[in-house]
Amino acid sequence: MIALSGVTIHQGAFSLCGVSFDVAAGQYAVLMGKTGSGKTTLLEAICGLRRIAQGRIFLMGREVTRLRPAARGVGYVPQDGGMFSRLTVREHLGFALAIRRWPRHAIQRRVDELAERLGLGHLLDRRPYGLSGGEVQRVALGRALAMRPGVLLLDEPLSALDEDTRAEMHDLLRAVQREHRVTVLHVTHNLSEACRLADLVLELRNGRVQPAATPRGHGAKAEAPCGDGVARRLRYDGG
Repeated sequence: MIALSGVTIHQGAFSLCGVSFDVAAGQYAVLMGKTGSGKTTLLEAICGLRRIAQGRIFLMGREVTRLRPAARGVGYVPQDGGMFSRLTVREHLGFALAIRRWPRHAIQRRVDELAERLGLGHLLDRRPYGLSGGEVQRVALGRALAMRPGVLLLDEPLSALDEDTRAEMHDLLRAVQREHRVTVLHVTHNLSEACRLADLVLELRNGRVQPAATPRGHGAKAEAPCGDGVARRLRYDGG
């Protein structure tokens, strides 16, 4: 589960004040909002990359407000994938395990598992340059899942993909979420993406996060709206 209680964040002239919301354990939640409303800032605060001024953050039933990022049990996929140019795909998938000093044979076994599940076996010795957008996102997803996190945070992971690749990633994300029983918070501007993926749609507006809709169910056509009223409210710039 993910729970924020009265979280306040100051970033220069920008502030989020008293943000509170809950995502139940095992849910796939999508967070929508205007550009610049603070969606990425919230993800960074949850995973410990951004300091909060007030409030409390709970993940999987424990308070993590003051814990360092590596101790929070979170997998994070930034918008650009966050690739390291000098590392191979194999090294990306094993990165979190290597810095925690896992035995080499255990790292290799986990990397092989991820590569098979995400269709990356033929790319293991490649570096990021020349990978397609979909391949980069699969590598970033695998790296985030390597430690079997209880919470997965995704920052517009499909925004740079073409429609066919995006549809494939929709199916992959839902399948991975079910298999790993991970709680997901996924930021997007895309309403059809939200309706295709989410158990819960959240809206960040005027510094507050509120439930926006309950989608009609997974497997619905991507173009199917969550409801006409919700569709009108969530047609943000860029989405």
